[in-house]
Amino acid sequence: MNLLFLTFVFPLIGFLLLSFSRGRLSENLSALIGVGSIGLSAIVAAYVIWQFNVAPPEGGVYVHVLWKWISVEGFQPNFALYLDGLSVTMLGVVVGVGFLIHLFASWYMRGEAGYSRFFAYTNLFIASMLFLVLGDNLLFIYFGWEGVGLCSYLLIGFYYSNRNNGNAALKAFIVTRIGDVFMAIGLFILFQQLGTLNVQELLVKAPEHFKVGDFWIVLATLMLLGGAVGKSAQLPLQTWLADAMAGPTPVSALIHAATMVTAGVYLIARTHGLFALAPDILHLVGIVGGVTLVLAGFAALVQTDIKRILAYSTMSQIGYMFLALGVGAWEGAIFHLMTHAFFKALLFLASGAVIVACHHEQNIFKMGGLWKKLPLAYASFIVGGAALAALPLVTAGFYSKDEILWEAFASGHNGLLYAGLVGAFMTSLYTFRLIFIAFHGEAKTEAHAGHGIAHWLPLSVLIVLSTFVGAMIVPPLHGVLPESVGHAGGEAKHSLEIASGAIALAGILLAAVLFLGKRRFVTAIANSGIGRLLSAWWFAAWGFDWIYDKLFVKPYLAISHMLRKDPLDQTIGLIPRMAKGGHTALSRTETGQLRWYAASMAAGAVLVIGAVVLVAV
Repeated sequence: MNLLFLTFVFPLIGFLLLSFSRGRLSENLSALIGVGSIGLSAIVAAYVIWQFNVAPPEGGVYVHVLWKWISVEGFQPNFALYLDGLSVTMLGVVVGVGFLIHLFASWYMRGEAGYSRFFAYTNLFIASMLFLVLGDNLLFIYFGWEGVGLCSYLLIGFYYSNRNNGNAALKAFIVTRIGDVFMAIGLFILFQQLGTLNVQELLVKAPEHFKVGDFWIVLATLMLLGGAVGKSAQLPLQTWLADAMAGPTPVSALIHAATMVTAGVYLIARTHGLFALAPDILHLVGIVGGVTLVLAGFAALVQTDIKRILAYSTMSQIGYMFLALGVGAWEGAIFHLMTHAFFKALLFLASGAVIVACHHEQNIFKMGGLWKKLPLAYASFIVGGAALAALPLVTAGFYSKDEILWEAFASGHNGLLYAGLVGAFMTSLYTFRLIFIAFHGEAKTEAHAGHGIAHWLPLSVLIVLSTFVGAMIVPPLHGVLPESVGHAGGEAKHSLEIASGAIALAGILLAAVLFLGKRRFVTAIANSGIGRLLSAWWFAAWGFDWIYDKLFVKPYLAISHMLRKDPLDQTIGLIPRMAKGGHTALSRTETGQLRWYAASMAAGAVLVIGAVVLVAV
């Protein structure tokens, strides 16, 4: 396990080599460096994970101190790597899924300007995420946190010549920075109260220092939650995620499956002991997840862009993870994080294959009949869509999502359970709406299937992992996270599994009825008054962008315009302007005429005499 540091060193080396090449490398060499560095990281990670399972470290924790960063009075943070069951799971997800995405991207990005630059950014993205999940204290986790935020900005705005893409990148950067400010405040509070940012020391000291519900621990966890909702695109900071689809499709796969949006879930799970001392905030985590997953489901139902549909599905699935955290299903949240990484990476990469095959068309209503022309992409969408919809027994998503629903039921959070069931129905409905419209019906565009190992191998591996095979990978979380309340379920658990499976199947059946064939009924509903209103409302993701524009953006711009010239500078600048004005006025009196000077002297004498008389009186 001493080689653990190489997992992020290799991507950093790849980033540096590609950055300093300044685009002079060929595409083949750029791909070799960009994909190879992640491949080497994956090999090291596989060895470390194998070693961790075969010969577990003492106490199930391995800490590797690389160096002491700074020493300021009592503050001496070490640059150290922390490996336990949770970080092992995240390590496998990040480098495993990340490698498959990089391999696919080497095919997808061929012929694009900035090929080397793309892999430089993605290598830094992976390195930052590994920094985040392997850091042993919140300060270095925060550095990785900011790193993935920077990389998301660079990659979302990769096609920067298009102004809309630049705006989308800026929006993602600003919205997530709002969450980052909250997280930074949380770190300040924790350090001020407990004198450390080392995660394990925090988990030991917090119960000794705080009582359950104390003001400072409630405020600190609320701030951490603020950071988490920003990175993981949950209410109320969810507005950036759909617009982030402006980047290349492999970037979307990276953000949604292997890196950025899972960071908030990881943060809450890593600091679980702090949230246990603030049960109201923990319950709020569940509420945020429950509300987000339902609202995102309705928004996905009316989208026409294939990537935006998947973006809202990610928002919804991360909502399930937050719901799980909120009801105490810690292991269920991480289990769903892992399975979601498999099938969401599959869906995004398959959508990339579809987009390339359809000459970069992303509107599903301009596709149709693709199942014959793109059999691998179709199989990927069927398996990935079934996993997303949690089709019973055969998909990885069924086992992880069902565990979350069971924990919500067993812990007595019936409201969150109902939200999860509604979300399950909506998920199957909008997922198979996409599949039926894009792959069935009348063909509306010419399409050509991709080829090459970089195209079919990642899709094939992810297809397998999205089935029940992926659910057989059990994260080594025992003893790392608190025990859930509902491990044993018996008949009640089986009943809930049957109910959730039936709900998923009902959603698929309804999608088939509505979207296979002529779709006259759907068209009639959509063209009705209430249909147009709801479609517009849901298409705009419930109008959050409009609300934020009115409440924050427009007032900010108005104030900025008003303060464009600083009032203080204006006041200070008035003095030289008055002096200049006086000088100009006096200079006009110098006409060179004797009678004017004589009159001026007489007037001056009168003023002086008048002033003397007034003073004397």
